[in-house]
Amino acid sequence: MADSEAMRPDARAWFRGRTTSASSLAAIDVEALLAAKRRSGTGVSVVLPARDEEETVGRLVADIAERWMHRDRLVDELVVVDSDSTDATAAVARAAGADVVATADVLPAHGTRPGKGEALWKSLAATTGDVVVFLDSDLQGDVGHFVPGLLGPLLADPQVQYVKGCYTRPLEIDGVSVPSGGGRVTELTARPLLNALWPELAGFVQPLGGEYAGRRSALERVPFAGAYGVEVGLLVDLLELVGLGALAQVDLGERRHTSQSQEALGAMAGQVVATVLARAGSSLDAAGLLTQFRHDGTAFVPRSTAVALDERPPMLTVPEYRARAAGLAG
Repeated sequence: MADSEAMRPDARAWFRGRTTSASSLAAIDVEALLAAKRRSGTGVSVVLPARDEEETVGRLVADIAERWMHRDRLVDELVVVDSDSTDATAAVARAAGADVVATADVLPAHGTRPGKGEALWKSLAATTGDVVVFLDSDLQGDVGHFVPGLLGPLLADPQVQYVKGCYTRPLEIDGVSVPSGGGRVTELTARPLLNALWPELAGFVQPLGGEYAGRRSALERVPFAGAYGVEVGLLVDLLELVGLGALAQVDLGERRHTSQSQEALGAMAGQVVATVLARAGSSLDAAGLLTQFRHDGTAFVPRSTAVALDERPPMLTVPEYRARAAGLAG
C-alpha cells in the first residue's frame, strides 16, 4: 500500500480536494482574483506581526504595498502590529507604506501582553477587512505571490473560511543550508500531537506556518493563544467551529526565514504543547515551566521558561470591538 493510501480516509480526501498550488505569480490568475473580489465586495486586510524585524519588514511591506495596493488593488489595508520592538521596526515599516500600530495602543483597557498571539488578536481590532491575511515579518526572498496565493481559495469559494500556506522550509545554520530541514517544531512536536488527537488534520503540511488567511466572521469567534501556540490553537478551534471542509491549504513553494536556535525552538515547542493539551481537555496540573539545560564548561545549569497557556477570548466577546462592528454596520 502506498504511503498516501495509508492516511486516514477523511484526511486523505481533504488533502486531495482542498490543497491547491500557487507557488509563483505565474501560477496565479490575478485578474480572476480581482474580479472575484469586486463581485463579492470583499475587503482585504494584510497583517504583519513584528518584533525587532527592521532588517526584513521594510522590503516585505514595500513589495506588498506596491504590488497589491497601488498596482493591483487586491489589498485594501496593510497593517504592521509592532510588539514592543526595541529597534526601528515601526519607523521602517511606516516609511515603506504600512500603517503601524503598537499592541499597547490597541484596546488599551485590556492591557497588553508579550508575544505573537497577542499581536494577532489585537490586529482584528486594528483592521476592518472581511478577510485578514497574516504574514510573518521575517520572510526572506521573493514572496510577492504569498498574498494572492492565500486569498485565492477564499475569493473563489465562499464555503472556505480559513487557508493555511504550506511550503518547503530550508534550514540554514552557520552558512549551511539543508533544502527541507526547517519546521523542526512541526515535525517533532505539533504533527505527532495533531495526528494523535485530531487525525482529520493530518493533511496539513505546515500546521504551525505563519502565513494564513481567514474570514473575519470566523476569526473573531475563536480565542487566540498567546505566543507561539497561536497557530495550532487557531487550527484546532476553527476545525471545531467551521468543520474540516471549510479549511484549505495552498502550496506557496518555498519559505525562507531566520532559523532559531535549538533552545529557542524548545520553548516554542513547550508553548505548542500547552496549547494542544488545553484544546484536548487535559486536566494535567502543569507548572507552566519548561526547564532546559546549558553547560557552562564545568556543570549543567538549569534555565526555566514560562510556557503555560495564556490566551485571549474570542474578539467578538470584547465590548469595544462589538461596538465598533455595530457602528460600521450602521
